[in-house]
Amino acid sequence: MALDLGVDALGFNFFPPSPRYIAPEEVRAIIRRLPPFTVSVGLFVNSEYGTVAEAVRVSGVQVIQLHGDESPEYCEKLSGWPLIKVLRIGEAFSSGLVDGLEQYPVRAFLLDSRDDLLFGGTGKTFDWSISRRIRRVRPLILAGGLRPGNVGEAIRVVDPHAVDVCSGVESSPGRKDPILLREFMNEVRNAV
Repeated sequence: MALDLGVDALGFNFFPPSPRYIAPEEVRAIIRRLPPFTVSVGLFVNSEYGTVAEAVRVSGVQVIQLHGDESPEYCEKLSGWPLIKVLRIGEAFSSGLVDGLEQYPVRAFLLDSRDDLLFGGTGKTFDWSISRRIRRVRPLILAGGLRPGNVGEAIRVVDPHAVDVCSGVESSPGRKDPILLREFMNEVRNAV
């Protein structure tokens, strides 16, 4: 369904505590059925290098998304794969931290809302003004509370390279709602 609506990438959550967790073996079966130009992304949170490497090998995901507190040094160990580093934006995020982002050997930064209990899927937005400075460092993917009612405005304000949605198109955690997903994709198309 998502691919029929024009989704370019599918994310697979390899964080076991998450209600959206999926085993690498299950992901492999899904990826085998995907069209050749659909990007598959594996989401990890503070995982050991060996855990990430094994999940990537078993599942066949093409891109690694690091959603925890991973350092530039940790990212360097994984730099043989395309990496996306998530920056969790909250009240404590200082615009001064942007200066150190060039150290990360990643293809893009994904901006998401910070929640001390959750790593993504919070349904909360954040102050998009920080996005402009980060866009100068690396390509930017915008997430964090995006849904059909605000994704158009988010695209017009931030002008990201891509948007990422999770809870904003779910009827319950891990259950994508086809109507919400269709509305979301219509808003994305209308905004670009």
